[in-house]
Amino acid sequence: MSEYIVVFITAPDEKSAQNIARLLVEEKLAGCVNIIKNIRSIYFWQDKIEDESEVLMVVKTKRELFKALKDKVRTVHPYSVPEIIAIPIIEGSEDYLKWLDEVTAS
Repeated sequence: MSEYIVVFITAPDEKSAQNIARLLVEEKLAGCVNIIKNIRSIYFWQDKIEDESEVLMVVKTKRELFKALKDKVRTVHPYSVPEIIAIPIIEGSEDYLKWLDEVTAS
């Protein structure tokens, strides 16, 4: 059985997030991507504190696909250093995880 992960990716706007999400699903690197609008990110960048509006993508996929997913995102993401972080799914609905297996690359 596969190991499953959730990947968080931030983007500057909904259009960028939609493009990235669609690409990941089309290429079977993700089964589903939720886009959450209107998040606020406060972070340190280039010697100053930034306070920006962003959108968050919540990507459901398999751990074995993370490297390919990360590489794909980096080729199309508008940020020079995009946030692409993964956390493990410890438990999940068996039906959902079976579906995730079926719709992502093997």
